[in-house]
Amino acid sequence: MSEPVTVRILDREYTVGVGEEERAGLAAAARMLDARMRELRGGNKMVAPDRLAVLTALNLAHELQQGRAGASAQGGDPFALIDEANRKLDALLQN
Repeated sequence: MSEPVTVRILDREYTVGVGEEERAGLAAAARMLDARMRELRGGNKMVAPDRLAVLTALNLAHELQQGRAGASAQGGDPFALIDEANRKLDALLQN
Protein backbone atom coordinates (compact mmCIF):
# COMPACT_ATOMS: atom_id res chain seq x y z
CA MET A 1 0.00 0.00 0.00
CA SER A 2 1.24 3.49 -0.84
CA GLU A 3 1.95 5.89 2.02
CA PRO A 4 2.94 9.56 1.78
CA VAL A 5 6.60 10.34 2.40
CA THR A 6 8.00 13.86 2.51
CA VAL A 7 11.46 14.52 1.10
CA ARG A 8 13.40 17.77 1.07
CA ILE A 9 15.27 18.93 -2.04
CA LEU A 10 16.89 22.37 -2.24
CA ASP A 11 15.01 23.50 0.87
CA ARG A 12 11.61 22.60 -0.61
CA GLU A 13 9.45 19.74 0.59
CA TYR A 14 7.82 17.24 -1.75
CA THR A 15 5.35 14.56 -0.71
CA VAL A 16 5.46 11.30 -2.65
CA GLY A 17 3.40 8.14 -2.19
CA VAL A 18 5.52 5.00 -1.92
CA GLY A 19 5.26 1.52 -0.46
CA GLU A 20 7.05 0.64 2.77
CA GLU A 21 9.70 -1.35 0.87
CA GLU A 22 10.55 1.71 -1.26
CA ARG A 23 10.91 4.29 1.52
CA ALA A 24 14.65 3.85 2.09
CA GLY A 25 15.39 3.96 -1.62
CA LEU A 26 13.30 7.10 -2.09
CA ALA A 27 15.02 8.81 0.83
CA ALA A 28 18.44 7.90 -0.56
CA ALA A 29 17.47 9.12 -4.03
CA ALA A 30 16.20 12.42 -2.60
CA ARG A 31 19.45 12.94 -0.67
CA MET A 32 21.48 12.18 -3.78
CA LEU A 33 19.38 14.52 -5.92
CA ASP A 34 19.62 17.30 -3.35
CA ALA A 35 23.40 16.92 -3.15
CA ARG A 36 23.81 16.84 -6.92
CA MET A 37 21.60 19.89 -7.44
CA ARG A 38 23.51 21.81 -4.77
CA GLU A 39 26.80 20.76 -6.34
CA LEU A 40 25.70 21.85 -9.80
CA ARG A 41 24.28 25.14 -8.49
CA GLY A 42 27.50 25.91 -6.62
CA GLY A 43 27.56 29.41 -5.21
CA ASN A 44 25.17 30.74 -7.86
CA LYS A 45 21.88 31.03 -5.98
CA MET A 46 20.29 32.81 -8.95
CA VAL A 47 20.01 29.69 -11.14
CA ALA A 48 16.35 28.96 -11.86
CA PRO A 49 15.28 25.80 -9.99
CA ASP A 50 13.61 24.28 -13.07
CA ARG A 51 16.77 24.74 -15.15
CA LEU A 52 18.86 23.29 -12.34
CA ALA A 53 16.53 20.27 -12.09
CA VAL A 54 16.70 19.60 -15.84
CA LEU A 55 20.51 19.87 -15.93
CA THR A 56 20.83 17.58 -12.92
CA ALA A 57 18.42 15.05 -14.46
CA LEU A 58 20.39 15.14 -17.70
CA ASN A 59 23.65 14.49 -15.85
CA LEU A 60 22.14 11.60 -13.88
CA ALA A 61 20.57 10.09 -17.01
CA HIS A 62 23.93 10.26 -18.77
CA GLU A 63 25.65 8.55 -15.85
CA LEU A 64 22.95 5.87 -15.82
CA GLN A 65 23.44 5.27 -19.54
CA GLN A 66 27.19 4.95 -19.06
CA GLY A 67 26.68 2.57 -16.15
CA ARG A 68 24.30 0.40 -18.15
CA ALA A 69 26.68 0.30 -21.11
CA GLY A 70 29.56 -0.65 -18.82
CA ALA A 71 27.55 -3.29 -17.00
CA SER A 72 26.28 -4.77 -20.26
CA ALA A 73 29.82 -4.95 -21.58
CA GLN A 74 30.80 -6.82 -18.41
CA GLY A 75 27.73 -9.04 -18.56
CA GLY A 76 26.20 -7.61 -15.35
CA ASP A 77 22.67 -6.50 -14.59
CA PRO A 78 22.64 -2.68 -14.42
CA PHE A 79 19.63 -2.60 -12.10
CA ALA A 80 21.30 -4.97 -9.68
CA LEU A 81 24.32 -2.66 -9.63
CA ILE A 82 22.11 0.35 -8.91
CA ASP A 83 20.26 -1.52 -6.16
CA GLU A 84 23.57 -2.50 -4.57
CA ALA A 85 24.84 1.09 -4.77
CA ASN A 86 21.61 2.33 -3.13
CA ARG A 87 21.99 -0.23 -0.31
CA LYS A 88 25.60 0.89 0.28
CA LEU A 89 24.58 4.55 0.24
CA ASP A 90 21.77 3.92 2.72
CA ALA A 91 24.15 2.08 5.03
CA LEU A 92 26.72 4.89 4.89
CA LEU A 93 24.12 7.59 5.50
CA GLN A 94 22.68 5.78 8.52
CA ASN A 95 26.05 5.75 10.32
